[in-house]
Amino acid sequence: MKILLYSLNHFPERTGIGKYQSEMAAWFAEKGHEVVVVCAPPYYPEWQVGEGYSAWRYRRETIDGAKVYRIPLYVPAKPSGLKRLIHLASFALLSAPVMLWLAFRQRPDVILLTAPPLMCAPIALLAGWLGKSKTCMHVQDFEVDAAFQLGMLKKPWLYKLALKLEKAALRSFSHVSTISPNMRRKLIEKGVAEEKALLIPNWANTSMFDPVKGGGKWEKEFRKTPDSVLAVYSGNLGKKQGLETLIDAAKILKEEKNIHFVICGDGAGRSDMVESTEGIDNITFLPLQPMDDFVHLMIAADIHLLPQKAGAADLVMPSKLGNILASGRPVVAGASEGTQVYDAVEGCGLAVPPEQSELFAQAILHLAKDKNLRSTMGKKGQERAASEWKKESIMASLEEVLCV
Repeated sequence: MKILLYSLNHFPERTGIGKYQSEMAAWFAEKGHEVVVVCAPPYYPEWQVGEGYSAWRYRRETIDGAKVYRIPLYVPAKPSGLKRLIHLASFALLSAPVMLWLAFRQRPDVILLTAPPLMCAPIALLAGWLGKSKTCMHVQDFEVDAAFQLGMLKKPWLYKLALKLEKAALRSFSHVSTISPNMRRKLIEKGVAEEKALLIPNWANTSMFDPVKGGGKWEKEFRKTPDSVLAVYSGNLGKKQGLETLIDAAKILKEEKNIHFVICGDGAGRSDMVESTEGIDNITFLPLQPMDDFVHLMIAADIHLLPQKAGAADLVMPSKLGNILASGRPVVAGASEGTQVYDAVEGCGLAVPPEQSELFAQAILHLAKDKNLRSTMGKKGQERAASEWKKESIMASLEEVLCV
């Protein structure tokens, strides 16, 4: 089968959508499919184009058996609402000729668009018509709703218009998949026929994050005493993460000398976070780590931290959660009852209402003082990751959909 994957993000990005797109392309290629990827140069979450790549040139390469076409785009150093729109529009506009050329010349059996960016939907559909290809969409974030809830899209009339365009786009694809049951229900609410709305969750790399690998160099660096407790956040430092709660919790717990916070990652909010913690000695910032060091950091953690913005509930599903659970460590999450994150965390950690710093800090302290509870919840998380987020079964389900 000829598969054309259309996504903003791809390898060597190690977080978020890029990670899963890369693994998806490699899996299809390994199964013998002819895979072509159209994507941007790596830039996320640093908002800086990676070394060896250019934001202004087209490029072609082969990665893990897939042919990859890199599309130039505008990458703002400090992304604001307007700059993000220009960023996404530049990718959509400059990817259009490549997508149409590939559709006409190679006649893919299926085109799979990963959203965001939703504004690439018309190009994917036109390419599908030109190549007589099946067109599918995979929704990682509801970017229109999230943009309004988080204040990036402020004009009500613009929000209504964006929602109408979104609904029209979603209904035009053969199938639309997304990563959690609650997000699937939202697809149906937006007009996608129930039989066309599919659940394809992000998988956990259970073997990669097996706790038997140990904490590596981080044990020596951060575990100063036998009762040290390491509370770790790793990922994008952006607006959807509700990271103010994390910083506030560290300040609240500054007198708990055995608890140390580690924030590992990069993003548009990093400099403000570092500035806001000046003078606080219970928190360490790390840049994005090489994969081996990152795996050991995840396992070295005693508690994982997953704050969220209240307005982002069920508009996004943190892709890191599966790997957090696979690491055999409990998690403290900002999630309201009834949301998908709340359900996923139940029994594997503690969930408190989003943006409630005091409650978030209390949950961390509760786990820090109870080693047996941490162990019990960590084991439960491992079991859940192995049973519900197995890569092979999830990818086989997606393959079946695309092949129909």
